[in-house]
Amino acid sequence: MASVYKIIELVGTSKKSWEDAAANAVETTSKSLKDLRIGEVTKMDLVIEKGKVIAYRTRVSVSFKYRKK
Repeated sequence: MASVYKIIELVGTSKKSWEDAAANAVETTSKSLKDLRIGEVTKMDLVIEKGKVIAYRTRVSVSFKYRKK
């Protein structure tokens, strides 16, 4: 039997790093979605205020196994 996966896009934030922002996105999402499989970082950016970096943002595409109801 073949498997089917759905891909969604997440944006995580962190005051520490892009890696932490990606982890926040995945860990938060894993609380409500099961069988997360693969994550791909598609974009990283940051928030600048008064010439200083105040937050990191990471966009992640995540796949999870689709289950028929």
